[in-house]
Amino acid sequence: MISRRTALKSMALGAASALAIAGMLASAQAENKKLKIGFVGVTSGPAAAWGTSNVRSMQVRADWLNETGGVKIGDDTYDIEIVTFDDQKDPKRAIAGMEKMAEQGIHYVVGPNVDDGAAAVRPVAESKGIIYFPYSFPKALYTPPASNAVLGMVANYQSAPAIYKYLKENKGVTKVAFVAANESDPLSQRDGGVEAAKALGLEVVAQNDTYPNDTRDFTPVLTPIVQLKPDLLVLSGVAPANAPLLIRAARELGYEGLISAETAQDATVLQEGAGELANGFISVGGASTPEIRSPEMEEFIDRYTKKYGEYNDESNTKVYALEYIVETLKANPAAIDNVEEYKKTMETFSAPNPFVKEGTLKYVGMTSFGQKRQISVPMVVTEFKDGKFDTLFVGEVD
Repeated sequence: MISRRTALKSMALGAASALAIAGMLASAQAENKKLKIGFVGVTSGPAAAWGTSNVRSMQVRADWLNETGGVKIGDDTYDIEIVTFDDQKDPKRAIAGMEKMAEQGIHYVVGPNVDDGAAAVRPVAESKGIIYFPYSFPKALYTPPASNAVLGMVANYQSAPAIYKYLKENKGVTKVAFVAANESDPLSQRDGGVEAAKALGLEVVAQNDTYPNDTRDFTPVLTPIVQLKPDLLVLSGVAPANAPLLIRAARELGYEGLISAETAQDATVLQEGAGELANGFISVGGASTPEIRSPEMEEFIDRYTKKYGEYNDESNTKVYALEYIVETLKANPAAIDNVEEYKKTMETFSAPNPFVKEGTLKYVGMTSFGQKRQISVPMVVTEFKDGKFDTLFVGEVD
């Protein structure tokens, strides 16, 4: 028989072993350092879908990388922590958000999502040593002497010529009308679109019609445009919440032509706000299509959907920023706390693209900006139909 003393001794040894194992596991976990990556952008209001897609994409990818043991950068392994700040599409709040990132020692920030915010944070980013990835198109952010901003998507002046050329050659478009919110971001996109349309020999029949961003009745705005009977109505820089309202108003006024935008949209918002009236709407989609997706991209979509109960096509693009940051830091560990090292690495950086069957992560932008200040993502142009986006064509930017 086992004596009571022996049993107690065995229990004590067992408990000690269990504690030792738990301690080792805790110690192993504790060995991972923290790599904080920031987000400063809009997650509330009419443009909320843009920033929400950013944050969700970053969080899903960070959780996934952390689950696999973290990210090995040089001699250290890091767990990624996403630090977010809702700037409410307010440039002053964007500045405050970037300052908070600097206070926490964060050197890499995704966002802001609009022109005013991206321009406003530039002095803070440059003075505090922060590389940031705006979803904003003004070339001044990416051309010398600016060097801390990296465009996180395809710009309207890169996608617009491709879209208009396709529609001219395949849909017989000859006359184009533009309408934009009376704000710097959409107005800038309108000007770029007008320039691209004219360069292709298209007749621009309207380009000065604008509306306040909080407009909910677009009938007065669109009535004179519809009467001009353009082949294509371009909703320049349109916020996701406004797109279905504009589409519905145009169709209810009897407009039968094509409608497009160079900003990414949310299929659920379009379906709920315009239903079948949104069928045929053309926009820049997420940087992935079922035909080019890798198994890893399919898993990302699955993880995202399970975590949030829905998926935003724009996240096909928004998943890339965090990936570029991590892979560039892996290529040059000295860039962890030195953005000048990061800039040097961008010049020759190349890594496999995990989200497509065949592709490379690389920095581009020489043609548009004279320096590599843009991440390379597939340029996917989509057509909305019955609640989802169908691919029209796929291109790329150099």
